[in-house]
Amino acid sequence: MRAPAPLDGFAFGSALLDRSDALRGDAEALRGLWPEARLIVLDAEGRAAADGSGDLLAMRGAHFGGGPGTAIFLGRSGSEAWFALEATAVPALEAAQWIDLRRAAAHWPAEVASALAYARGMLYWHARNRHCGVCGGTVAFDRGGFVGHCAQCGNDHYPRVDPAVIVAVSDGERLLLGRQPGWPARRWSVIAGFVEPGEAPEQTVVREVHEETGVNVRRCRYLGSQPWPFPGALMLGFEALADADAPRVDGELEEARWFTRAEVGAALERDGSEADGILLAPAISIARSLIAHWHRNGAMLTRT
Repeated sequence: MRAPAPLDGFAFGSALLDRSDALRGDAEALRGLWPEARLIVLDAEGRAAADGSGDLLAMRGAHFGGGPGTAIFLGRSGSEAWFALEATAVPALEAAQWIDLRRAAAHWPAEVASALAYARGMLYWHARNRHCGVCGGTVAFDRGGFVGHCAQCGNDHYPRVDPAVIVAVSDGERLLLGRQPGWPARRWSVIAGFVEPGEAPEQTVVREVHEETGVNVRRCRYLGSQPWPFPGALMLGFEALADADAPRVDGELEEARWFTRAEVGAALERDGSEADGILLAPAISIARSLIAHWHRNGAMLTRT
């Protein structure tokens, strides 16, 4: 079994920020960082405020005075702090453009798009956890926005991440792809599914592939991961070797089938303007990287 080749080319995995956990509970330090801090302002749909050129709007804490208040402390890039806050807390943004994550991933520097994904995930969690899931009491956020405390029952709540596996399944010569009913016409991708309680990701690979396609996985290996903030998944990328079973679908997928290396190579060359031929997952996704990885390197797992 050869060592796995690097998995790259997808969005949201670049590390711009030192998350600086030790500063989250230091309110005085955060107030000191606020005047020169860089701000990411998001609207209710998770889009970021941008300038006339479509770049992240250059805003500093000094524009607002005071301290960070309810802004979420994301961390530091060098000595510069970064915070995220809701657009409702920011006056006079009528001239701003609003850039969604997919557009940011395609056009912004990778590190800035990753910071936006981080900010969106945190604000999404805040918006959906204003009340305690235990008793229904009001939640107040502390430690730079990373702990939600219920004053009524005393329970603390923490940001949620949902792990999911996504896997390039090969029978040694072909790649297994599926398509969901709501996808654009001709769109195909690799198999994915959420990790369930009490389950290791490797077990999820075996279960999900069989549940969705009827194919039996014999071996699998982790290759890399992607934060996927739509809204808060962590995609754990695997390659797997499976039996050459005839795929069947009964549930989430409307179709699944094996594709040859030539078919996958042709699909990787398409830009979507062609009249026919299959289309693959978008370039920002780890799904696309897994497909390209398989096409470039072949089946790296063996049956023994």
